[in-house]
Amino acid sequence: RRPDDLAVLICFLLPSVVVVAYFFLYPVIFLFGSSLGGWTSPSLANYAAILEHARYSRSVVNTIALSLGVTVVTMVIALALALFLARARIWGRPLLIALINFPLAFPGVVVGFMIIILFGHTGILASVTQAVLGQKVSFAYTLAGLFVAYLYFSIPRATVTVLASVEGLDRSLEDAARSLGASPAQVAFYVMAPALVPALTAGSALTFATSMGAFGTAFTIAQQFEVLPMLVYTELTLAFNIGMASALACVLGVITFGMLSLYRFVGSE
Repeated sequence: RRPDDLAVLICFLLPSVVVVAYFFLYPVIFLFGSSLGGWTSPSLANYAAILEHARYSRSVVNTIALSLGVTVVTMVIALALALFLARARIWGRPLLIALINFPLAFPGVVVGFMIIILFGHTGILASVTQAVLGQKVSFAYTLAGLFVAYLYFSIPRATVTVLASVEGLDRSLEDAARSLGASPAQVAFYVMAPALVPALTAGSALTFATSMGAFGTAFTIAQQFEVLPMLVYTELTLAFNIGMASALACVLGVITFGMLSLYRFVGSE
């Protein structure tokens, strides 16, 4: 390779290396170092505190359980919507798809306020139940409220991901399976499911990662419980405990990365 070619290659690669090092490697290394209390005398005390203190461990469990629940329900609904949109012949299909994607236009804080308006103490549900049952029913500020909020902006993302794969299914394979006597359940399990695994895996990974790290919605309505993004925020801004905030952020990142790696492994099989 000629020296001038090597110089051109370096000129092209150097900006990318600098950007990756400064905006990715340096923050991650600094975050991990802060979680250990510094590189001069590293300690696992912050990570031990996450396991020992109920507040921290409970927030980890809440976040994982919430994200898994949102992922399962989201993918079931997204698959049903994708099959309906791809197979049903309805008027106004582009408009319906646009309406399904409409929640993506709202930031997390706006979604949180929407949940408060619908399911808060003075919301629509509380007013209706007060008139019908004689007592108010509200769950906006509970884990159920955050669950509904996450579903609101997770379903459109997953639906778009799955819809493209459903539209690309070879209908002739399904017809051939039916002609050989396969039941609808067998067609769905043996013909459709294998072709949809990559899309379902990608949608699940996206939904889980978004639910684990979502902050704006949790900041608005998470008053009766704590999830990891909120706990990182309170430890950093209110307690000014940079070490613990860094450790919680590292735990959040490791869990999310591990689940994404698992999804990638399953999707590649």
